[in-house]
Amino acid sequence: MPHLDDVVAPDGTRIRWWDNGCVGRPAPDVVISNGLGASPAAWPWLGGDGHPSSGTPRAVTWHHRGLGGSERPADPERITIGDHVDDMFAVMDAAGIDSAAVVGWSVGVAVAFEAARRAPERVSSLLVLGGVAGGGFRSGPSWAPEFLSRGISTASAWSLRIVGPPVAGLISLLPRSLDANALAALAPPPLQTLAEVAREFSHHDWTWFSQMVLAAGKEPPIPVDAVRVPTTVVAGEFDTMAPVEDMVALADAVPGARLVRVPGTHFVPLQFPDLLAAELDALRTSTR
Repeated sequence: MPHLDDVVAPDGTRIRWWDNGCVGRPAPDVVISNGLGASPAAWPWLGGDGHPSSGTPRAVTWHHRGLGGSERPADPERITIGDHVDDMFAVMDAAGIDSAAVVGWSVGVAVAFEAARRAPERVSSLLVLGGVAGGGFRSGPSWAPEFLSRGISTASAWSLRIVGPPVAGLISLLPRSLDANALAALAPPPLQTLAEVAREFSHHDWTWFSQMVLAAGKEPPIPVDAVRVPTTVVAGEFDTMAPVEDMVALADAVPGARLVRVPGTHFVPLQFPDLLAAELDALRTSTR
């Protein structure tokens, strides 16, 4: 069964990590390099709902520094992509995983690519969605000039410390009848999962979360042309946080990468779980 544990990162920060409990399933195991602040609940098809099916591979993930039970680092500047990679490798070591199929989402895409660049022997394949390999971030319509979309992104990230608390307060007032389990008979799985994810998100310290987002936005581009592992890039046609043009460019830059375009938003993990499960299974099978 799924469980939580702690591991100490190289800089001494205690990291809370999650294991879906599917030990002994065919290799390779899966590491979820999650969206910033997202929880395992965003990945019900990997056992994030607490009920992994018989065909679910073993999967692990972690809560980012200062979020979800993980400690803030003693040095508040230690929230770079490199620090997140250190945390990922510490979790893999604690889980006894030498090499894994890595799923990256949003900011977790840059973490996944940096892990593959730094230690290619530890990453057997990459499934990435809703994010690029560093170089800052931008949002807004595809026709907006890059300087404008990046400015909008930075302003939006800073404003989280202002708008986050009242939004979290509203979420906390939602009746428990909107929780995932109670919604099972009333709503489709993506809506069930979204309710659960939103409730978990509402507990974040929004000033710290804003600082984490801004730090990720300052990261330089990660070279991906040397990546030699099987890679699939999933692009949401209506993703305003990772515009489809950026995802196409990412797929073009990674040698041999497969591009999959879907009519989705930034929340592809909730909208297309069956498609992602099939793509991940294809990658895992190709590396056995």
